[in-house]
Amino acid sequence: MKKLTMFGAIVGSCAGSYIPVLWGGSLLSMSSLLLGAVGGFSGIWIGYKIAVRMDI
Repeated sequence: MKKLTMFGAIVGSCAGSYIPVLWGGSLLSMSSLLLGAVGGFSGIWIGYKIAVRMDI
């Protein structure tokens, strides 16, 4: 379960940080940091839910 949760956190934070680049922002902007944190928490939550459903 730990590996799946960490994978979700990494993928979610990378995806969340990259979203501002799509509208012309920077990877080091405040919105990128905020969306990276939101994406990380979302990735942890999704990874946990998948791990519980798969009974890992």
